Amino acid sequence: MSSKISVLAICGSTRASSSNHHLIKAITEMGTGVFDVQLFGGLTDLPHFNPDQDLLPDAAPAAVQQFRKQLEAADAVLICTPEYAIGVPGTLKNAIDWTVSSMHFSRKPVALITAGTSGHKAHQSLLGTLLIIESKIAEDAQLVVSGVKTKVNEQGVITDEGTLTQVRKLVDALAAVTRGEELVILPAPSLF
Repeated sequence: MSSKISVLAICGSTRASSSNHHLIKAITEMGTGVFDVQLFGGLTDLPHFNPDQDLLPDAAPAAVQQFRKQLEAADAVLICTPEYAIGVPGTLKNAIDWTVSSMHFSRKPVALITAGTSGHKAHQSLLGTLLIIESKIAEDAQLVVSGVKTKVNEQGVITDEGTLTQVRKLVDALAAVTRGEELVILPAPSLF
């Protein structure tokens, strides 16, 4: 691992100027000197998940293979997503579905922020999915930011002091997990 932690940031919003993009920008600034953040820009380029196109290691569509390469190259992943109709945005869930068979999230340090009007239902759903596919998520590396539009501006500045404190804690936890420090890691949910 280089001195900087390579982070692949995935925004669950397909809007060009979403609050989730603004949060990623804020985290990128906050992590200067610690993180080298690359924003994944191909979320809408991924085809609909089809297990028949994923039967052999190199059989997946080219966009999927590129996504997997970016995940493999990253030391950690930051997901920042809105909640749509109390669920996970379809394009984000689709991207994650393409990684189940390849196990690119297995033991990968992940930070998850669900930011929107509410966000709690989508957060629990996505957190469950990430944990069942063996993502390594510290207790402090997951966060719901309700009412995000009043807490981060278009310049990527977090204007709410409480949210700023929580995001700093998340950034520190992601860095610590990636460096192998002992933190409370969330367990996978029970299937039964």
